[in-house]
Amino acid sequence: MAEKTEVGSNFVREIVEQDIANGKNGGRVATRFPPEPNGYLHIGHAKSICLNFGLAQRFGGTCNLRFDDTDPVKEDTEYCDSIKHDVEWLGFHWDNLYFASDYFDQLYEWAKELIRRGLAYVDELTPEEIREYRGNFYTDGKPSPWRDRPAEESLDLLERMKNGEFKEGERVLRAKIDMCHKNMNMRDPLIYRIKFAHHHRTGDKWCIYPMYDFAHGLSDAIEGITHSVCTLEFEDHRILYDWFIDALELDRHPQQIEFAKLNLTDIVLSKRRLLSLVKEGHVNGWDDPRMPTISGMRRRGFTPEAIRNFCELIGVNKRDSLVDFALLEHCVREHLNATVPRVMGVTKPIRVLIENYPEDQVEWFDAPYSPTDDSLGSRKVPFSRELYIESADFMENAPSKFYRLTPGREVRLRYAYVIKCTGVDKDADGNITQVRCTYDPETRGGNTPDGRKIKATIHWLSRAHALPAECRMINSLFTVSDPLADPDGDFKKYLNPNSMEILNGYVEPALADAKPGYHCQFERVAYFNVDDDSTPDHLIFNRTVTMSDDWAKIQKKNG
Repeated sequence: MAEKTEVGSNFVREIVEQDIANGKNGGRVATRFPPEPNGYLHIGHAKSICLNFGLAQRFGGTCNLRFDDTDPVKEDTEYCDSIKHDVEWLGFHWDNLYFASDYFDQLYEWAKELIRRGLAYVDELTPEEIREYRGNFYTDGKPSPWRDRPAEESLDLLERMKNGEFKEGERVLRAKIDMCHKNMNMRDPLIYRIKFAHHHRTGDKWCIYPMYDFAHGLSDAIEGITHSVCTLEFEDHRILYDWFIDALELDRHPQQIEFAKLNLTDIVLSKRRLLSLVKEGHVNGWDDPRMPTISGMRRRGFTPEAIRNFCELIGVNKRDSLVDFALLEHCVREHLNATVPRVMGVTKPIRVLIENYPEDQVEWFDAPYSPTDDSLGSRKVPFSRELYIESADFMENAPSKFYRLTPGREVRLRYAYVIKCTGVDKDADGNITQVRCTYDPETRGGNTPDGRKIKATIHWLSRAHALPAECRMINSLFTVSDPLADPDGDFKKYLNPNSMEILNGYVEPALADAKPGYHCQFERVAYFNVDDDSTPDHLIFNRTVTMSDDWAKIQKKNG
């Protein structure tokens, strides 16, 4: 087993510990995980899930799951269901399930209260004019002509907006803050906009919807959240988060804390870009095992324990960094190595005929599922005159350092006998159709009573008993480590045409009843997982990770 990587630091956890020590919030800890239901969660969200739910667990607090469903155009119940499933699969459960849409009535009343306090107004500038009037980082903005309209007029217009009397873009509600503020987010940000779209929960009740910056902090306050943990892109929005809560003089004021989001090599973490891969047919859905979505990784065979361990190892910090995907694979491999059964599977088979083995004889060898964990039990594997071995384990004209099967050389068959290659059979085109061997009956169980050295042990399958299996060899979805670095922004030109190679292999009969989600190691080949589409009549295995640990090699190279 590879050595465990040192656990990363977690500055958010340290802040919470200090708050508890100081008696802040009465020692109470309340967090939330607030995804927008506009796509499937990816591995980057797993970091936030582990952080928010982990804080609640560690400090005896609560963690809510809240769907920030303020944009009906992009959101769907399908995404809500998938998110709930992903959170539970990762090993967490929310204390309360909420939706931002639960608060639409309250948010609307607060919007009216801001108008009455002279802190909001209905604006009639077009979206293009609003951008122009805001200025930029080098020039101050200028006030809208409607900035000082009477509160009664804005209240009337807001009600008419809600009643559907205006077209999209004709009216917006804006906060009245400071058009010369250095932080662009404070230059009279939008609070409500008109959208004639069916909402997945509220239906057609509303045609105006709150902006994220308005709804998010106030939703946190309603729920009594103490620590509102979000990613770094919201750091500049924190001042606005606080402004809305202070302007309404709410009793509860959550603390927003920003951390660096997860950036991984070899993949793309953007729901918009991932959605384009799905819609354009580059992958077979959100749960395609090549996708970095949690559902895709689950289907590929990644385990929740491995993902949680990975999130713990990378830590939580304030500075963006790039994490090698090999570290995630290392965590998966480490967990599978310690927990899953070993079986025999051949992905690229070549036939072997044992010439001196009785034609009708079948022996059954006892084979443990684990060399170290007796609790996994064992199974019987059949042995007969005709076998399959991995084609990579045979070479007709082998170099001196090749110790596997080649004419004149002996190898040990795992659990069975020592065999020696005597020759090959070929077709008219010169392709090898069969490898001929003899076996030594005195070496049953792989023993060599005379003490001779056998340098290689290979796996095998009885040809008469082997079960056909579709082996999906999952590789990186992209041919470069950073597909988003393309100067033209065309990340799709780096899609790997060999990201999924379909091989027609075989597995041992003990896997006849293997159900989707079953994890195992094909001895000497890789770790595999039974695919969701697999049936007893058509077994399908996804390669989860290879046997080779690239992360361990990187660590060793770096000393």
